[in-house]
Amino acid sequence: MTATAVKKEGPASVTPAPTVGSHVSNYWRRVRGGDIGALPAVIMLLVLAVGFSIARPSFFTAGNLANLFTQGAAVTLIAMGLVFVLLLGEIDLSAGFASGVCAAILANVVTVLGYPWYVAVLAAVVTGVVIGTVLGLLVAKVGIPSFVVTLAGFLAFQGVVLTLMDEGANIAVRDDVLVAIANRNLSPVLGWTLAALAVGGYAAVQLLRHRNRSARGLLTDPIAVVAARIGGLAVILGVAVYVLNLERSRNVLVVSLKGVPIVVPIIALLLVVWTFVLQRTSYGRHIYAVGGNAEAARRAGINVDKIRISVFVICSGMAAIGGIVAASRANSVDPNTGGSNVLLYAVGAAVIGGTSLFGGKGRVLDAVLGGAVIAVIDNGMGLMGYSSGVKYVVTGVVLLAAATIDALSRRRAAATGVR
Repeated sequence: MTATAVKKEGPASVTPAPTVGSHVSNYWRRVRGGDIGALPAVIMLLVLAVGFSIARPSFFTAGNLANLFTQGAAVTLIAMGLVFVLLLGEIDLSAGFASGVCAAILANVVTVLGYPWYVAVLAAVVTGVVIGTVLGLLVAKVGIPSFVVTLAGFLAFQGVVLTLMDEGANIAVRDDVLVAIANRNLSPVLGWTLAALAVGGYAAVQLLRHRNRSARGLLTDPIAVVAARIGGLAVILGVAVYVLNLERSRNVLVVSLKGVPIVVPIIALLLVVWTFVLQRTSYGRHIYAVGGNAEAARRAGINVDKIRISVFVICSGMAAIGGIVAASRANSVDPNTGGSNVLLYAVGAAVIGGTSLFGGKGRVLDAVLGGAVIAVIDNGMGLMGYSSGVKYVVTGVVLLAAATIDALSRRRAAATGVR
């Protein structure tokens, strides 16, 4: 009789629960491998804010903080749209003057023609969508490089703005609702309420995601890390709302000036919406797929042309919203609206925030972080008395540094195999 060896099976292997230490170790490994994300922008923002606060104590005051939000709002909104185009490795050089065209449509409809504000806003946004559709069709269907198409748009839209503005006229925007967008503030109570809702909503999403992944046996972040994220957001929003709710008026007897600027929750809402689109929908995954490898995406059944057209529509639509905010802040529209350094700052904001010029990597949050960096540079150097020339040089150096970091990190990621 042959003896049969029986092998005793040990307990089934169980994936150890992640710890804070392992989470930090994995994050540091990704950073060393080239996956740095928005880390340079965050460090840059902190360094600039601390430096300007030390050099000019007036930098971190309620009045200047509110000014920072409104000062960089239009550029940030345009940059949020540009992120979608950059994710495909394309470019839109016409976004600045496209916002100017939409702002001119807004001013003409509400002031010259006398229609209500909502009709003017709708007309401006529809104009942006039409512009984006035309640009997208030329790039995707005709096959003209986006650089050439949007450069032509950059030139042509200047002429369109001049025509709409009667070759140099300035059209005032006096509608109370439109003016309030970039010039009025929420009540202190409403500011705290929205902050609490934002923290509560973020906490619910994070905890629900953690529970669902844990229930399915998937790797998830340690609960301490999740709690730290929620607590960090609560602290940031709490400090911001507290400071902005301080009285900023120099003569309280004449007018009271306090509260979160209305444009802030508008940017926050658009940030949430577009972040959800990119990270939680199949459409967003298709954008990353096309940006990473268009041919592979096409073979996988993704309609690449449709994706290309759609990102230009989103970009020009966001440019329209940026133009509305710019018109609100200036209380008027002139032939230079959307011109000057608007496009350069918008592209710079997306790149500085961490969106790659090579496509396939980036988030809408990058535009917000990069917009904050540019606004801080412009505002802080203005407080220190530097000329516009020096501001441009510093901003250009920061943009070049961000592009260099992006190129080096991609090379490092390719060498180490980090995704």
